[in-house]
Amino acid sequence: MKTIDSYDFTGKRALIRVDFNVPLDDAMKITDTNRIDAALATIRKVLAGGGSVILMSHLGRPKKNFEPKLSLKHIVPYLNHVLSLEVKFADDCMGESAKTLSAGLKPGEVLLLENLRYYEEEEGKPRLPETATDDEKKAAKAATKEKQKAFTKQLSTYADCYINDAFGTAHRAHASTALVAAYFPNDKMFGYLMNAEVGSLNKVMKEGKKPFTAVLGGAKVSGKIQIINHLLDKVDNLIVGGGMMFTFIKAMGGKIGNSLVEDDLLELAVNTLEGAKMHGVNIILPVDAIAASAFANDAETRIVKAGEVPDGWMGLDIGPESIALFDNILMNSETILWNGPMGVFEMPSFAEGTIQVAKSIANATQKGAFSLVGGGDSVAAVNKFRLADKVSYVSTGGGAMLEFIEGKVLPGVAAIEAE
Repeated sequence: MKTIDSYDFTGKRALIRVDFNVPLDDAMKITDTNRIDAALATIRKVLAGGGSVILMSHLGRPKKNFEPKLSLKHIVPYLNHVLSLEVKFADDCMGESAKTLSAGLKPGEVLLLENLRYYEEEEGKPRLPETATDDEKKAAKAATKEKQKAFTKQLSTYADCYINDAFGTAHRAHASTALVAAYFPNDKMFGYLMNAEVGSLNKVMKEGKKPFTAVLGGAKVSGKIQIINHLLDKVDNLIVGGGMMFTFIKAMGGKIGNSLVEDDLLELAVNTLEGAKMHGVNIILPVDAIAASAFANDAETRIVKAGEVPDGWMGLDIGPESIALFDNILMNSETILWNGPMGVFEMPSFAEGTIQVAKSIANATQKGAFSLVGGGDSVAAVNKFRLADKVSYVSTGGGAMLEFIEGKVLPGVAAIEAE
């Protein structure tokens, strides 16, 4: 597999799948440029190597072929600014403008294609009315899959090589993320962002030094059970926090008051704890919690034992004893994976557990551990508390990262790695 550093881009047009699915305000101004900024190194590498760039991305979830508010033309001014050039724009990724502009690209030039998802062929899912019958759905799906082949082939005609630098969509088997790579058997590669994401995940999941500690938080066990099961034969310690801790605590006979719980998963929680023992994995649950009289920042609070939450109260954060317990484990770890906050960190009254775990991971990293932080809330937390540069790697792909940790094959990665 060629890498972006070993490929000769001289005179070549590079078709780059980026993730420019950024938030826009009512004035169509970008409110968070991180996803665009993450792709700049790859774009600049191609341009510096004597090539030209064709950028393709989705934006939002269009319900029809053209929704003005989801047009990628809103991204152009920022690209012009950060790249210090005039980015060309094709107002239809399948139209004459895309064909003409891509064919005429000169070295050093950049073209941005209109939103790929204006076409149902990108995802391969037909847009049907709710009244559609099963037969109509089946026929439409087959027809869309056929149209997707033509859609993918046309995308491939725009360029001489293909780069996937959109890890956030790598778990989707879409035309631009997986299928188009087949048209470039000897000229496909990861961009810098994809390479860093896959490399960091492999460093944790396949090459992680012992002791390996995973920290899982968030609201529900149901959203993390596949991750937990896959981690049991890899980690030494599994720290569980957030709302999901109360399903485990109740399963062990603890009192949780009005805390969040998934009663239908109590048996599964018991089986998970027993499975951890069989694998020799330490599952560490909080020993205390910050209980609140209501789900509100100004609610009355008290520190309670994790399994002794009073009736009518709810646990909204881990307590100081748990923070100290987790810190000791993290400071003695060589590999750390963190996904999910320890409490309702959006409310200052219940943010301390997440803040202190983030600081512990940062301190362990400074001591020499390799740490990977991923998932929307965990990433938001390290950014909010200004600790992103104190950990080894912050993943940009929430869903893709979770599926990778679950042991699933990511279509966008497999398409590049395939011979």
